Amino acid sequence: MEIITFAALLGCGLVLGLIIGWFWFAKGEKISSSLQAKINEQERNLTKLEARLTETKSEIKSAELEAKAAAKEILSEARVHATEMEAKIEKEQGRIEEKEKTLDEKAKEVERQRGVLSKQMEEVTATKQELAEASQKHREALEKVAKLTGPEAKEILLKEYEKEYSEFFAKQIKLKHQEMESEYEEKAKNLMAEAMQRFASEVASESTATVVQLPSDDIKGKIIGKEGRNITAFEAATGVDVIIDDTPGAIVLSGFDLVRRYVAKLSMEKLIQDGRIQPARIEEVVTKVKEQVGKMMLEFGKRATEELGIAGYPQDLLKIIGRLRFRTSYGQNVLKHSVEMANIGRMLAEEIGADVQTVVEGCLLHDIGKALDHEVTGTHVEIGVEICKRFKVRPEVIHCVAAHHEDTPIASPEAFVVAAADAISGARPGARKESIEEYFKRLKALEEVAKSFEGVSRAFAVSAGREIRIYVDTQKIDDLGQQKLAKDIAKKVEEELTYPGVIKVNVIRERRIEEMAK
Repeated sequence: MEIITFAALLGCGLVLGLIIGWFWFAKGEKISSSLQAKINEQERNLTKLEARLTETKSEIKSAELEAKAAAKEILSEARVHATEMEAKIEKEQGRIEEKEKTLDEKAKEVERQRGVLSKQMEEVTATKQELAEASQKHREALEKVAKLTGPEAKEILLKEYEKEYSEFFAKQIKLKHQEMESEYEEKAKNLMAEAMQRFASEVASESTATVVQLPSDDIKGKIIGKEGRNITAFEAATGVDVIIDDTPGAIVLSGFDLVRRYVAKLSMEKLIQDGRIQPARIEEVVTKVKEQVGKMMLEFGKRATEELGIAGYPQDLLKIIGRLRFRTSYGQNVLKHSVEMANIGRMLAEEIGADVQTVVEGCLLHDIGKALDHEVTGTHVEIGVEICKRFKVRPEVIHCVAAHHEDTPIASPEAFVVAAADAISGARPGARKESIEEYFKRLKALEEVAKSFEGVSRAFAVSAGREIRIYVDTQKIDDLGQQKLAKDIAKKVEEELTYPGVIKVNVIRERRIEEMAK
């Protein structure tokens, strides 16, 4: 029984061993087949890599050959270029050497001529000295004979000649003036330029600067910015100079164009109020303010035309008219001056029966060229005529614009009225940058200067100080003395007085004979 049991257990153990052995054998075969597949795959990849390596080596080799060929070509070109440059350098060196030789020869010739001139100058100096000594001896001999000194003899001779030839000289001066009529236009331009220069120097600081008030001096640092970036950006965007000094609570904006200064003032005030002062913000604010000022110009133009009863002008022309609001002439606002002229011209035209509408439009547009004379070349009259033609203004009005300074001969009653209104508006007391007290002082000073000369009986400053009329004593002043007196008075006025424009010195010499019939 035990044997059977042992045999059964042994059989079971054998069967179990066979099962376990078969299991491990199957698993081993499976693992070996997987490893073999991976090995085969790696071998294929290795084969591909070897093929790629071979291909890459061939490409590198071909690239090396191409590079060597290109290098040889570049080297050959460089050698050719170097040869050409060497030839050019040698040629230039030859030219330079030739020029140096020529210059050396010229220098030697100049030195030779200089020596000759020095000798000639010495001879001329010696001759002059001999002549001066001879002239002095001759003069001394004459003084001994005449018992008069040189200045005394000159004064006596001058007085004799003045008495004898006064009429002749006066006629010659008159003839000379008639011959010079063709040159009067050029002389007038020079006088106008000198007058403008003197007047500009007197009021330049008032006409070219605008003050901006600051809440505190601390804001000046922000306006300047790091390394001056903010102030540089502001000046570039607006076209004006920003002057920051020790003046407390204020900065100065300097520029000739009033529009730019107004844009700069509004922009600076907005930036100060906003507090964000930086280049990008500056450009943004300046752009917006320029658009705002453009709208303001259009509005000013509309108001002026509506006030004068003018209709039908395009917006671009209205904007140019409104631009005159930012332009001054001798301190007088040009737009206000034009509107004032139009009202004066309307009354004059109604009185004489001229075309009122033509006069009003001519007065409003007569100085429109001043709106663009900083940007366009030419006189304000020429620019104004071109603007009117561009916007198809009536020819009668264009003639008034062209003739208001008599650049074009006046050919209509309306043009005469426009010129007269311009003179009235510009010449009235207080119109041109001076108070009534200063105006009276200037006129009085003119009269006092004229009366300071001997022979003047009366002097009157007229035409708002643009002319001074001087009446002389006919017993003391003759025709030649009249010419001399006018020049002396004009010279003294130029030296002692400051005035805008040109002053006409009119010396009047008239002889009146009165008898009583009893």
